[in-house]
Parts: sequence; C-alpha cells; structure tokens
Amino acid sequence: MLTKIKQSKSEKILLIFLILLTIFAVSSFVLIKNKCLFVENVKIDKLVFTNRENIIVMNINCGNVIIELLPEVSPNAVARFKNMIANKEYDNVAFHRVVENFLVQAGDLEFGKKGNVNYTYIGSGKSKYSLIKPEKDKPFDFKKGSVGFAKSKNGDMEDSEFFILLSDAPLFEGEYTPLGNVTHGFAALTKIKSGNKSEYVLRPDFINSLRMLPEISN
Repeated sequence: MLTKIKQSKSEKILLIFLILLTIFAVSSFVLIKNKCLFVENVKIDKLVFTNRENIIVMNINCGNVIIELLPEVSPNAVARFKNMIANKEYDNVAFHRVVENFLVQAGDLEFGKKGNVNYTYIGSGKSKYSLIKPEKDKPFDFKKGSVGFAKSKNGDMEDSEFFILLSDAPLFEGEYTPLGNVTHGFAALTKIKSGNKSEYVLRPDFINSLRMLPEISN
C-alpha cells in the first residue's frame, strides 16, 4: 500500500517560488523577443488627413510612423525628399545612427542597404542625386518628433540622410533643414535598435518602406 507523503511548509514555499520564477523567466523572454508588444500600430485607414499630398508613411519593425512634410518651410528639401520616396530609395535602408532618447538617423543609400551594409563607411555614403543647399532661414522649432535633413560629409550640403528627434533640440534651429513632423506612431521610433555605447549601430534596424500617403491609398 502506497503512503502519501505530505509536503512540508518549506517545500510548498519552494514550489511556489519555482513556479513564480518560471513565469517571470518566460514573461521576460517574451518581452525581450517582442520589443513591439506594447506599441500600438497606427492604422492608416482610421485616420483623417487634410493635407494628404504632404503625408508620408514610414513602415518600420514596430509599425507605421506618419510624418507631415512642410514644403512651406523648406520647399526644395521637401521636393527632394518626396522625389526619393517616389523612387523607393529608402526601402530597406538602415537606421545606422541612433542616439538613445535623442534621435534616429537613416538614409545612407550607398552603404546602408539591407544585405549590403558596409560598417566601415556607413554614414558617409552618397546617393545618385546631386547635393542640395540647406534651407535654414525660416524659423522652426526642432522638438520631439521633428524630421530634418542631416548634413552630408561634403561640408554644409545635404544629400539623402535624414533624422527624427526623440527629444527636443532647440540648438538645431538654424543648423539643419527641417522636413516635417511626426504626427502618429512616435512610440515605434523609440523601439529602434540603438548602438548602446556607440552612436553607430551594429546589425541595425531598417526602414521596411517609405511611401507617400496617396500612393498607399490608391
């Protein structure tokens, strides 16, 4: 006849502790593997836009980021940006420079393409387009969510790289050309992989696609 062995109080406490530890470990693993778990994806068809021709949609790992361009502030830069978007130049391009809690930067079309990232030269690449002069004369408040052209390695000119601010940067006014502002999906930007102690990211996240809103809607 089998005799049932009754667990001691300490054994019960140990069992409960092990169960809780297992739950915590599994939960932590899920959260680490899915960094987008608590990021609400922006559903474009649920939004109403009054300025559709100047709205762009950037799809990244954690969802859509909606940006409103400002041609009245920097017409040449916005026209340049729109042209590159229309030509799908930014698809599969790395966020090669990420300063945690400050900015994310992408747009190196030469050394930042997925499958062909050159870590030695990324951030110094050129596009197939000519350089343009900056437009910095009009007042613009560079705040969290502002989008601007980054300076090229050729002095004060601009090419294809752009940044998005994760926090306010008032000192950027008069230094960089503004392109627009993020209107929806900012939380997805905060999940872009950073370089920890370095601004430049090893095995970076990428832009999946960057499109003008009318192109998506059609």
